[in-house]
Amino acid sequence: MKPNQTTGVNYRGITGSIRRGISDRHWRKFAKFVGLFSICCLLAISCGDRPEMNQSSDPTRISIGTTAKIRTIDPADAYENAAGMLLYNLGDRLYTYESGTTTLKPQLATALPEISPDGVTYTIPLRPDVVYHDGTPFNAETMKFSLERFMENGGAPSSLLSNIVESVQATGEYELTLQLKQPFAAFPDLLTFSGLVAVSPTAYQIGAGQFKPDTFVGTGPYKLVSYGTDTIKLDVFEDYWGEKPVNTGIDIQQFSSPANVYNSFRRGSIDLTYGTLDLDQISSLQRQAPAKGWQEISNRSNGVYVLTLNMNDEALKKLEVRQAIASIIDRPLLQQRIFQGQMEPLYSLIPTTLERYYQPVFLNKYGDGNFDQAKQLLAQAGYTPENPLQLQLWYRSNLRTNADVATTIEALAEQELGGAIQIELQSVESATAYNNLDKGVYSMFILDWTPDFFDPDNYMHPFLSCATGSVETGCEEGESKLWGSFYYSDRVNQLIARQRQEQNPETRLQIFTELQQILVEDVPFIPLWQGKEYLFARPGIQGATLESTQAVPFWTLKK
Repeated sequence: MKPNQTTGVNYRGITGSIRRGISDRHWRKFAKFVGLFSICCLLAISCGDRPEMNQSSDPTRISIGTTAKIRTIDPADAYENAAGMLLYNLGDRLYTYESGTTTLKPQLATALPEISPDGVTYTIPLRPDVVYHDGTPFNAETMKFSLERFMENGGAPSSLLSNIVESVQATGEYELTLQLKQPFAAFPDLLTFSGLVAVSPTAYQIGAGQFKPDTFVGTGPYKLVSYGTDTIKLDVFEDYWGEKPVNTGIDIQQFSSPANVYNSFRRGSIDLTYGTLDLDQISSLQRQAPAKGWQEISNRSNGVYVLTLNMNDEALKKLEVRQAIASIIDRPLLQQRIFQGQMEPLYSLIPTTLERYYQPVFLNKYGDGNFDQAKQLLAQAGYTPENPLQLQLWYRSNLRTNADVATTIEALAEQELGGAIQIELQSVESATAYNNLDKGVYSMFILDWTPDFFDPDNYMHPFLSCATGSVETGCEEGESKLWGSFYYSDRVNQLIARQRQEQNPETRLQIFTELQQILVEDVPFIPLWQGKEYLFARPGIQGATLESTQAVPFWTLKK
């Protein structure tokens, strides 16, 4: 989904929408690590020097804000983080996660799915006594309608499900059966995606392009009562089947800039803020928090930043060159000098939040700032100060930290390698970059990724898989081409296919371990850093939580 002004961003992916996906989901979803959804606000005017309005006269309502301009909240078309946060609180999916964990739990389902021996049929029991915000009863037919609408209306995220699911059937009043096109072990986790909420068939239609961008009628703890250009208002849904909110409603204001959010929070005009502030503003609030009594809640982000290496580039075709570049990256230096500690070094495409699968393979093999090793590898490839390697490093011009990271890498190469590498820095606007990645325009490019669902498949498959190609020609059609790497490996393709079909968790773990070992040997991508999320709450706010998935439940917030 996204990038933004300071630490960056992105989102989404399973095979399929990808041609559209790069344009829709990657520059449109601009902003997660530091930028998308800020939770902070009042019913206020957040422009320039205009005076702010007072908070709601109801002291039990919570003020929440965002700098994001939300394109749509139609779950069949919404693919941005800010919209996902709203849908998380307005609707229910078949499955969600236990609070504070990444353990699946039923939501509109009553149990985990029963899976057929061949791995393609999922039977899911559903909750009775659930109603939609418009009073329509929930049952298997309405859930079938919701999933089919998601696939058939052709919205930005539709291929997430349509590429996987063959059919959806109501096999009982409260029993849903999904037939997959082929086994997919991560399917229950995919069903937690924010857009796979139940929606009322009375309020929506199935049909290509039939979207309602400013409407939501679902089954969640809040109902949408107003959706304006500056404010969004949620009231408690009194007939909600589950845990009732401890507040009486949520008021969301779209601020014009992070500075307005920062100043409003400091003045006490808003209740809390999340995801919008820049690095300096976060550091400032951290310093002031103990004296002011502000609550600081932080968590590791699921989003990752990586350096793409174009394996069709003549120099980067040489393995020693790619390994040398991996050796010069100094992540702890980036962490302190650029990010003020507000990121974590990353040594695999799989982030540390998936700690069961994460292997720090790049740390083990290359370390950080291993310049002696880099010199040796470059010499093996035929590059010396007398015959330097010349490469371009591209970054997105609208992300300040990307520019800082690129400049730091270039400076380290110049200072520590004696001229054996000459890096030319180039910048490009995000939308242009994502439209050109698959054309082989960039030899090296800093990009980011935030997953659609919480499973290691959604980090390995989008980067490393290739549908058509060869070792000689590189990837001609597939994900690695779309990311500008053009990496092709028969073994990797086989392993990705195997883990998608494997139901045994231990066997999947072994496959992902092997995939990470191949990644560190072949170096089509170099993991750089993993973001952090920060939530700041005013004194007196109770129940502020930042989940492992980076979701913020509104219903636990209380003054």
